[in-house]
This record gives sequence, structure tokens and C-alpha cells, in this order.
Amino acid sequence: MTGTVVITGVGRRGQLGEAVADAFAARGARLRLLDRDAGELAARVAEQRARGVDCIGFPCDLTSATAVAAVAEQVAAEGHGVAALACLAGGFAASGPLAESELAVWDRMWALNGTTAWCTTHAFLPLLREARGAIAYVASAAVLPGGRVANLSAYAASKAALLALMQAVAQEEKETGVRANAVAPTSIRTAANEATMGTDVAYVDREVVAGWIAHLCSPAASNMTGQVIRLA
Repeated sequence: MTGTVVITGVGRRGQLGEAVADAFAARGARLRLLDRDAGELAARVAEQRARGVDCIGFPCDLTSATAVAAVAEQVAAEGHGVAALACLAGGFAASGPLAESELAVWDRMWALNGTTAWCTTHAFLPLLREARGAIAYVASAAVLPGGRVANLSAYAASKAALLALMQAVAQEEKETGVRANAVAPTSIRTAANEATMGTDVAYVDREVVAGWIAHLCSPAASNMTGQVIRLA
């Protein structure tokens, strides 16, 4: 696909963001990457530029509506609109049994998984409307029917809220041409997950997740909005 693609959470090597950036770059997109870690972000941008990709990085606190809005203004100044927004920033923590859990874990999960998505969506919606673009969110198979959420109440609640946000955007923006969908994978094969959970887990390869995200934002999925794709 051509056009500008904004991707959040593209920092550390070996994570989903890196694969999603590669997937969109392979389709000819201009990449505008956001992450809180300036050093890691600069490394990912340099890698894309070395391959000839039009790529710019914006170090940003994605939980700050003001900070994300400032980035959106810079992207708007380029005059292209935004063809796709991939909200990948997030995090995972097992909170343990609810009766024994701490509010700090709840607050952290909502900030990483919910607030980042809200701030990014809110800031870039005008540019998405301009290009009649698409948004892809990353939820979790755990919050779909039959999923296991015991000991994960904070994480699961934040990911369920993310799906509600996606549905709200899909319904509210239908007349503007902006589409919103989500993928809901089980554990993704990332460097961080393999380091903490080992290599024998039934992972979903990050390239598979990235391929679905790119597809949902492409013209081939122009009739899809408000949908959740479970990946296992």
C-alpha cells in the first residue's frame, strides 16, 4: 500500500512493532514510527532508512495526549494524511488473584494498553479521515469468548476496553470512511516473550500478526470494519 502509516510501539528489536514496520515497508508505505525509547526508536528508523524506506521516528510519551497531538501536527504538516494507524504500544503483567492484586498493576495496564491507544487514535483521526484510512489495534485472545483471564484481571480488562474502543471508532467513523479492526493473538513469538516464557510455547509468529495488521489496513479489506481476528 502507498501512503503514510503511523505505527506506535516500534522500539525494541525482536518485538511486534519491528515486524509490522517491515510489513508496511514491503508494501511501499511511508513509515512514521512512535515509541517512548528514543535510542531504540532511532535504531529501528536507521534500519528502515538503510533499506531505502521513507521513515521518520518520533520519540513520544504515548500516554500523553499533548505529546501525541504534537507529533500528529508534525505529520499533518507533511500534507499526506494518514492511510493507516497501527496501535501496537502496550504491555503485559500478571496481576495475580484479584483479591491479592495491587492497584498499581491495574493503573499500569490501563495506561499502556488503553491510554496509549486512546491518545493516538484521538490525535490522528483527523488525518485518517482525510485519507479515509484504517486503524488496527492489538487485543488478546484471552478476552474473547472462552479465553482464560484468571490472574490477569488488569491486563484482560485493559484489552477488553481496547476492543470496545475499536468498536466505538468503527461505528462513529463509518460515514467518514475510517475503518477500525483488531487482531487478538495468543502469545506472540517475540524476543521478550521467549526470554520470559521459553521457546516451547505455542506462539503465533510475529510476522503472521504483522501480515494481518497490514492486510486489515489495506484496500483488500476495504469492506471490513469493527471486526476482530483471532490468531492462534
